[in-house]
Formats: sequence, structure tokens, C-alpha cells
Amino acid sequence: MDNITDFFKRLEDKIRVRVRKTSSLKIIVMVFGLLILLGTILLMLPISAKSGEGTGFTDALFTATSATCVTGLIRFDTFTYWTTFGQIVILCMIQVGGMGFMTIAIMLMWATGHKIGLNSRFLMQNSISAPQVGGMVRISKMILIGTAFIEGLGAIFLSGIFIPKYGVGKGIYFSVFHSISAFCNAGFDLMGGEEQFSSLTGFGGNWYLNLIIMLLIIIGGLGFFVWQDILYNKIHFRKMRLHTKLVLTTSAVLIVLGAVMIFWLEYGEAGTDGKSIPAQILNATFQSVTTRTAGFNTIDLTKMTDASIFVMIGMMLIGGSPGSTAGGMKTTTFAVLSISIISIFRRKKSEEAFGRRMDEDILRSAACVFMIYIFLTSAAALLIAKLESVPMMTALFESASALGTVGLTLGITPQVGMVSKLVLAALMFIGRVGSITILMAFSSERKMVASKLPLEKVQIG
Repeated sequence: MDNITDFFKRLEDKIRVRVRKTSSLKIIVMVFGLLILLGTILLMLPISAKSGEGTGFTDALFTATSATCVTGLIRFDTFTYWTTFGQIVILCMIQVGGMGFMTIAIMLMWATGHKIGLNSRFLMQNSISAPQVGGMVRISKMILIGTAFIEGLGAIFLSGIFIPKYGVGKGIYFSVFHSISAFCNAGFDLMGGEEQFSSLTGFGGNWYLNLIIMLLIIIGGLGFFVWQDILYNKIHFRKMRLHTKLVLTTSAVLIVLGAVMIFWLEYGEAGTDGKSIPAQILNATFQSVTTRTAGFNTIDLTKMTDASIFVMIGMMLIGGSPGSTAGGMKTTTFAVLSISIISIFRRKKSEEAFGRRMDEDILRSAACVFMIYIFLTSAAALLIAKLESVPMMTALFESASALGTVGLTLGITPQVGMVSKLVLAALMFIGRVGSITILMAFSSERKMVASKLPLEKVQIG
């Protein structure tokens, strides 16, 4: 007995030493991978599927990745294929993936009286894109309480629609599920009972539900630190941090611009037949909000014009904001690149906004993220277009949806082959964990060299 105890103690010590030597970025990538693996195993169980038969590994892996990475791309209709157990497993993965596993872990450590070390704080900082290491427990409390409050409030408002339609028990369950899915920008729905893969198309003209879902998506996509800044400074925009100003401004511009573009491009087209102008405005606004990461849809995407699809691809790649439940290259990346163009046009040597100058390295990071997203989306689209024999625009839409962790589809996801499933799953993983995080986690660690090579100019443009 003593030998067994000594063995496990030595094993525990070895694991602790290995963890201490592993960078926080690598730990984040590995833990996300383990969460997906756990979800895959649970979804493979016969109890998870209504057929009573086990789900195949690649299909379970795809669904678990989509849920944990809060994407919403699905192989099977969530309501008609998965049992209540399977749906709850998916919902738990959405919640953990949306909030960040380290937020929950730190709060559990705090609640049980465990000491929260510096390594745990670094993990927390990297997992939610926190600006500093200090105050992690306070931030975790804010995230947990804020998330519970907003999701609870969303469920209460949604119950006004779902309880009269489905009854008390099912209505409450539907309200909670869709509130969590919307806030976490996941896009999973339980509307398959009406029509499989229909999302929220049955509520396209319902202003009440549309507004609630849009508000949940927007709040979840702003970012936890934007909440903190707004709560501290209230409506005093001038007092807010530059990050918050960029997020709020860029988000507002993208929502309005996206709605105007979709309304204009779809006006008079097949997808808007029989719809009033107010209904078209509502649908365009909802699609502008949800396209950037949430994945719900109130209109049939297959009936939309190629021009609208192209606009949506761009919006999906931009996504939400850093430290939020959303994916994409982020609003701040788009803002920095846009500001750099304005700076060059005005012949300024630095990027400036709202009376502040930005860090010199931020443009390099933004350009790096942008190029990674363009390369991955294009490469994956070429592969999917070839393997599945679909138009390039359709393949681009699917790839952008996966990498931006959006979850919208033009209908090919349920039919794609194994290779395409794995490609889309990889894109979802990269999109949620972060391209820079993965790049830094597995890049070689080199010391900064003080000396510089000789300077020589290169012509651009």
C-alpha cells in the first residue's frame, strides 16, 4: 500500500514539474484539446443519441469542437438527433468554451480555499486576453456573476415566447438553452422540431425574439473588459480606455454598415419576396449582428445573392472583440488596420485614435493575424471546393464560418466527407484558441538579440 502511495506521489510531483516548465500558452491549447476530447467521448455514448446507437468518432469530435469553440456548425440537427443528455453535454461545452475554462477553474480554486499561484494567473490572463496579471480573482467573479445575470435575464425574457409555445417545462429549457447559446455566440438551437436545420427562420418577423437574441449576442461579443470599463465609467465615453472606445465604435459601425449592405443587396431579390420593408430591415440587422460570430439565421441563406454572401464572409472573418465569447480576427484588429491606412494617407508616423498613440508593435500583430486568417480561409476553401465539388464561394463561406467560429452554413456541412470535417474542426479550434496563441505556443523560444542588421529600404505598392 505504501509503495502505491509513493508511486502516485512521485507521479504527481513529476506532473507538477512538467506543468511548471510548460508555457501557459501551450497549456491553454492542450486543455482546450482535452475538453474537446472529453466532450467527444460523452457524445459517442449511446445515451447521447436518440437512435440509441453510438455516434461515430469524427462526427462526435466535430460536434464537440463546434460546441467548445462556440461555433455552431453541426453535422446533425441538435434537437432531432441528440437526446436531452446529449444536448446538455453540448450546452455545458458551450458555456465552458464561451466563458473560458480558466475562469471557472480559478473560481473553483478560490471557493475551495486553494492558493491561486502565479502560473494560474498567467493562464487566466492568456485565456481571456486580460491586459494584466493582477486582479484575476476579482475579474473571474465579475465574469461569472455577469454571465449568470445576463444569461438568466435573457432566459426570463425568452420564456415569454417559448413557454406559451411549448409549455412550462420545455419552454424554460428552450429559454435557458438559447440564452446561453446566444450570449456565448455559439449559434446552437433547438428549432429542429419545427424543421431540421431551420435555426430561427420561423421567428424572422418576431421583433421581440430578434431584439433579445441580438442584445445577448452583442453583449457577449463586446468582451469582459469592455463590460468592466463601462460599469466603472458608466456612459462617460471620454473616460473609457482606448480599447473600449475602439471596440464600441468598430462594433457599432460594423453592425450598421452590415445591415445597410445586406438590406440593399437583398432588396427586391428572391429571398425577400412577400416581406414588408420593416421585416426586411429587421432581418438585415439581425443577420448583420449574428454573422460576425453567433451563427443564428432568420432568413434562408441559400436564397441570398453572391454579393451578400461575400459581405458576410468578410464580417465572419472580422468577428467579435478580444476577451469575449466571440471569435474571428477581432474588431480591434480590423480597427488597427483601418487606422493604419488613414495614418498613411495623412502621412503620420504612428497609429492614433481618440487622442492616443498606439503601441508600435500592434500593427505588426494585427497584420500577422490578418494574413493568417486570409491564408487559412483560402487554403481550407480550396481543399473543400476540390474534395466536395462545391462552388468556391460556398467553400469560402464554410471556411470563414469555421475559422470565425460563426456557425452559419450554406447547407454543405451535414454532407461533407471525413477530411473536410477534420479541416473545419481544425479551423474552429484555431479560431477559438487564437491564431497568435497557437503560433506562439509552438514556436521556438529565442532570446531577444540586442544587435540589429544593416538597414535597407524596400519599395511597397
